[in-house]
Amino acid sequence: MWAVALAESNGLRRLKPTLLFLVTMTVSMLGLAYAMTEISVGTAYAVWVGIGATGAVAWSAFTGAERLTKIRAGLIVLLIASIVGLQVAS
Repeated sequence: MWAVALAESNGLRRLKPTLLFLVTMTVSMLGLAYAMTEISVGTAYAVWVGIGATGAVAWSAFTGAERLTKIRAGLIVLLIASIVGLQVAS
């Protein structure tokens, strides 16, 4: 959510999206920090990035800002499968 809010903030010039960005980025960082207490840094970061990327693409497709083609959807599925594979392998 923070990436979408950052994009909507127009360079941190719009108040509401900027505040949403700051809150969601803080929560996101706290979640990453907590995850790193239980799993390795590389895996935690990969999961964090994967969740963010998947969420940003899903939101953009839902709002109509981007088209979700079959290829893009397949690549998101591959991304999620890769993250699961990293967790299983570690």
